Amino acid sequence: MDLLRFITAGSVDDGKSTLIGRLLYDSKNILIDQLEALERSTKNREDGTVDLALLTDGLRAEREQGITIDVAYRYFSTPKRKFIIADAPGHVQYTRNMITGASNANLIIILVDARLGVIEQTRRHSIIASLLKIRHVVVAINKMDLVEYSQDVYNNIIIDYTDVAKQLGLENVTYIPISALNGDNIVDKSENITWYDGKPLLDFLEEVEVSSDVNLKDPRFQVQFVIRPQTEDLHDYRGYAGKVVSGIYKKGDKVTVLPSGIETSISALEIAGKEVDEVFAPQSVTIQLADDIDISRGDSIVKSDNLPQVSNELEVLLCWMDEKPLIPGNKYYLQHNSRLVRSVVKQVEYKIDVNTLQHLPLEGNVKLNEVVKATIKTASPIVYDPYDKLSVNGSAVLIDETSNSTVAAVLIK
Repeated sequence: MDLLRFITAGSVDDGKSTLIGRLLYDSKNILIDQLEALERSTKNREDGTVDLALLTDGLRAEREQGITIDVAYRYFSTPKRKFIIADAPGHVQYTRNMITGASNANLIIILVDARLGVIEQTRRHSIIASLLKIRHVVVAINKMDLVEYSQDVYNNIIIDYTDVAKQLGLENVTYIPISALNGDNIVDKSENITWYDGKPLLDFLEEVEVSSDVNLKDPRFQVQFVIRPQTEDLHDYRGYAGKVVSGIYKKGDKVTVLPSGIETSISALEIAGKEVDEVFAPQSVTIQLADDIDISRGDSIVKSDNLPQVSNELEVLLCWMDEKPLIPGNKYYLQHNSRLVRSVVKQVEYKIDVNTLQHLPLEGNVKLNEVVKATIKTASPIVYDPYDKLSVNGSAVLIDETSNSTVAAVLIK
C-alpha cells in the first residue's frame, strides 16, 4: 500500500481543520475515545454539532482563538492508501510553518472560500506550491452551502484560479466543490451538487498517481552510516547504509564517490541484510564497493555516467524562519540530507514578493518569513542537483550554531 503526503492550505477560516476533521470522521478513522472527547469538548455548542476542527487544532491557543498556529500532522488510511496530512496555518505570519509542512508533500489542497473567491492568501500559497515544485494541486472550493451550491460561483472561481495557475506554471490542477462542515463531496458524492460530475475528495486522493513523482533516472545515494562489524565472520565487511533518494542501482554498476571523485564499482547490494541485484528509490539499502575507500557519513555514491554538481558556493532561494534577522556574513550549519557542514551566508541579492514573485531590493536585514535569493559559502563541497531538477537532492536547511534551531529552508538553484 503506497503513501500520499498532502498539505491543506488556505486563508484563516477557510475551513482547513474542519476539512481534515471531516475526512477522518467520515472515513471512520477516529477512535471511540477520541470521538467521546470531541463530543465532550463541544457539548455547549448551540446547534449541538461536533466541532471537527478540534481534531487538528491541538494547541490551547488554537482552540481559544479558533485558528491554526502550528502545522498539525494526522495519519490515516483506507483500504487503498495510507495518508499523512499536514494542516498548515492560514495567517500570513505563519508562512514559515506552511513551507515546513509543504516541503515533503506530494499534493497540496488549497481551500478557497466560495463567498470570497481567489484572494491574496490563495495566491501566496499557490506561489509557495510552485516554488516547492509540488506536482499535484487540488483547489477545494469550500462553503458551497453558503452560496446555495451555485455552479456559477464555482465556475467563476475556476476562471480566476486558472490565470494564477498559468502564471505560476502549475499544471496538474483539480477543482472540487465541497462543504467541509456538511460533508458534501468529502468522502461521499454530494446530493446537493448534482451538476458536478467529478470524484469526491477522498476518492481523488486515493487514486491520484504519485509513484511517477519519484525520479528513477538520476541515481543518488548519500551515506548515513558506515557498517564495520569487525567480527571473525565479517572481518573485512564494509557496508555503506543509507537511502536511495532517486534512481536505480545495480550490482556491478560503475560508481563515483563524491566529493572525493574516486571511481569504483558496486560489489553487493543489501536490503534488510539480504543480498539483491537491484535497488531503487526510495528504498533504504546497504551498498558494498569493490575497493576500500575512505568514505564517511554525508558522502555520496553516484553512477559515473550521471554526475551531480559539486561546489562549496551555492546560489539558493532561502526562506527565513527565525525571529532573529539574517545578517549577511553570519555563520550557520548547512544540513543537506545527512551531510552537515559549516557555512556562511555571503550575500543577499534580492527579496521575492510572495504575492507577485517580483524581485525587490532588500531593505535592511532578512526578516521572519521573507524569501530571498542568496549565496552560501560552505566549508567543504556539497554534492547536489538544482531543486528544479531533483528537489530531494536540492534542498537543505540552515541551523543556528548556538541554539541548534532551524533558521532557514534552502532551495539550491
